[in-house]
Amino acid sequence: MKIVSAREAADLIHDGANVGLSAFGGWLGTDELYSAIRQQYETQGHPRNLRIHGGILPGDLSRKPVGMNLLAKRGLISHVTAAHIGMAPAFAEMIDGQTLSATLLPLGVFVQLLRASAGKKPGVFSKIGLGTFCDPRVEGGSCRGDMKTGKNQMVDLITLNEQNYLFYKSFDLDFCLLRASIADRDGNLSVEKEPIIADQFEMASVVHNCGGIVIAQVSKIVDRGAIHPKDVAIHGSMVDYVVVAPDDHCAPGYDCPDFRPELVGDAKVALTSQAPHSIDHRLICARRGALELKAGSIVNLGIGIPAGIAAVAQVEGIADDITLSVESGPLGGIPVSGVGFGASVNPQAMYTMANNFDFYDGGGLDIAFLGAAEIDKNGNVNVSQFNGRVIGPGGFINISQSTRNVCFMGTFTADKLKTRVENGQLRIINEGTSKKFVKQVEQITFSAKTALDSAQNVLYITERAVFKLTAEGLMLTEIAPGMDIERDILSQMDFLPIVSDDLREMDPRIFRQGLMGIAAP
Repeated sequence: MKIVSAREAADLIHDGANVGLSAFGGWLGTDELYSAIRQQYETQGHPRNLRIHGGILPGDLSRKPVGMNLLAKRGLISHVTAAHIGMAPAFAEMIDGQTLSATLLPLGVFVQLLRASAGKKPGVFSKIGLGTFCDPRVEGGSCRGDMKTGKNQMVDLITLNEQNYLFYKSFDLDFCLLRASIADRDGNLSVEKEPIIADQFEMASVVHNCGGIVIAQVSKIVDRGAIHPKDVAIHGSMVDYVVVAPDDHCAPGYDCPDFRPELVGDAKVALTSQAPHSIDHRLICARRGALELKAGSIVNLGIGIPAGIAAVAQVEGIADDITLSVESGPLGGIPVSGVGFGASVNPQAMYTMANNFDFYDGGGLDIAFLGAAEIDKNGNVNVSQFNGRVIGPGGFINISQSTRNVCFMGTFTADKLKTRVENGQLRIINEGTSKKFVKQVEQITFSAKTALDSAQNVLYITERAVFKLTAEGLMLTEIAPGMDIERDILSQMDFLPIVSDDLREMDPRIFRQGLMGIAAP
């Protein structure tokens, strides 16, 4: 292991290299290295035409010069293979504008591909992605450039024992950039101060076994032997270069300027909560979702509106009856929302991301609450590409396809929606300008057909209506008090759903001030 500057590390990367980036959205970004690579490209024209491989590419949901936005330079990158690119809008716009091509894969598949690639296996056989845009019969995971035509396709459809599987092909990596808390003089790396144990080891294994170069960004160097063997995440034999970026140069996370011990188990903080003073459409969705919780369940909450279920569970006093899980690895505690998604306050355990997805794919979750950008008449859901924007699926496909009970949550319409609750009745003050219930989704991230074949229980929860997936299509089962079915629901959809013979009002407790008084059954 050799300690070098960020500029010296950037000098090592050659044109056309396959570069792995180990990060998770608002966490684990190696901005010291990204900045050096950008500066080298701007001043010397190299490296160029890099092929990037990563899971949840780093960013803070803004256009600020952080994460992948630092690498948003025409010619610097030619292709990206990732699970999610939406955290860095400036970079994502390059894909939207077809400046570079992209292949988007389920996050769980990506980390499993890292393990397969490290072990010199040809790839990963999986049912994850069947019927979605990852399926070669749909888009094959490609969304831009030559990949759209099937050239260099990463995914094949395979039949084994009369069952369909997707075969995701392994890849080689020449370099990887990863973040660790500290390194010792032998190059051993510890991630003890990171709130997520992502894919650092898996990615380093691929690069090392391909004869490539592993570059780690750390906060400090400690003496030889100062790291306990149990805390060594990556052995020094796999690490080639270390760049020191002190905390004042690189915060723990883009939305976390200072170290928070409660995110890594070094401390616990009291979680206080109080009943809401007002009820808006986000709270209505979260409250309705919370009614689906059962004691003893292991639960996954997606980012955005679904994350509100954690607060409802805390307020209602049932948080200790369930276990919240995040795809990045933390188990137990309360997931952090917004840019900090992926970490949890007071986690009870911290799995590696790869191990966590093995658990998910096998049906380990009892219920999942996920967002939805578009829903069509068949019950398909889109969260990965809409309104001309490429986002990627993240862990959505693994979670939604493998969990027995799935609830998709979101507002009924989007953009400028304003609502008010008066005397237990929902009122639409300003209707959203964009419809979310469409005839056909722009991209299939959740396949209703696959779900029906697997006998999953699927609900679609909004502030004014609840639907369930049936073999005949989407069925309207509940409406909010105060809603007119024609004016407020059917007229705001691009298709007519099946209306249940047992259509009922949503639980009136959802629309009342104070506690609902629920207990997890």
